[in-house]
Amino acid sequence: MKLVIGCDHGGFDLKENIKQYLDEQGIAYTDYGTLTPERCDYPVIAKKVAEAVADGTFDRGILICGTGIGIGIAANKVHGIRAALCHDMFSAEYCRRHNDANILTMGGRVIGPGLAREIVRIFLNTGFDGGRHEVRVNMIKEMDK
Repeated sequence: MKLVIGCDHGGFDLKENIKQYLDEQGIAYTDYGTLTPERCDYPVIAKKVAEAVADGTFDRGILICGTGIGIGIAANKVHGIRAALCHDMFSAEYCRRHNDANILTMGGRVIGPGLAREIVRIFLNTGFDGGRHEVRVNMIKEMDK
C-alpha cells in the first residue's frame, strides 16, 4: 500500500507521532508536510494529499489538523476523495468497510496518540466490504462528477 500523510500546524505533533508508529510497523509513507509546527493553511496540504490519492499516486492518505474537520472538508472537495473524520475505532473500521474511505482525518487537539495509532492501524488494515455498500459508494461517486 502506498500511503501519504499531511497536516497543518494543529496536527503537527500528532502527525510526527503517527510517523513514528508507521516507522515502527515498517509501513512506508510519504510526508507532504507541513514539516514544522509553524502556522500554515490546511487547505493547501489537504489539496496536495487529496490530489495525490485521487490520481492514484497513493492508495490512501492521512490528514491531521486541530480538529480533523477543516482538513477533511477541504480534502473532500477533490474529485474521487472520500475522507472520513475518525476519533474512535468503530468509525475507523466502518469508514473503510462501508464507505471505502481513502483518506483518514483526525484532530491533533482532539485525541491522544495512543488512540490515534489504533485508529490508523484499523484504517490501514480494514478492507472494503463491497456488496450493497459498493452500490452506495458508486452513488457517491456519481454525485462527485
